[in-house]
Amino acid sequence: MREVTFYRTKSGNCPIEQFLDSLTARQSAKVTWTLSLIEDLDVVPKQYFKKLTDTDDIWEIRVKVGRNSFRILSFFDGPRLVVLNHAFSKQTRKIPKSDIQLSEKRKRDYFRRKTQ
Repeated sequence: MREVTFYRTKSGNCPIEQFLDSLTARQSAKVTWTLSLIEDLDVVPKQYFKKLTDTDDIWEIRVKVGRNSFRILSFFDGPRLVVLNHAFSKQTRKIPKSDIQLSEKRKRDYFRRKTQ
């Protein structure tokens, strides 16, 4: 089993909470359902959770609600803790490099502050 948590900036802001607050009730329910899969299943189907290639161990959570596709980028802190750190509505086939870079930057910030 895994545990899902949200990244917070040094000032306490939580980008994932802000993203979730922008969703409709139906969209939020689907995101919550997908996160529960990640927490509860030993092997999560790739359609919901997969490691992105050519990144600093960034994982992608995929949520589709009707015609809307959402992505939540995350990383592992140890074998079971999944830290969600960036989310967006997906408009193109590939994840924009700027979104991956932001996720990697937040990952570095998380571990740097954790060791202080």
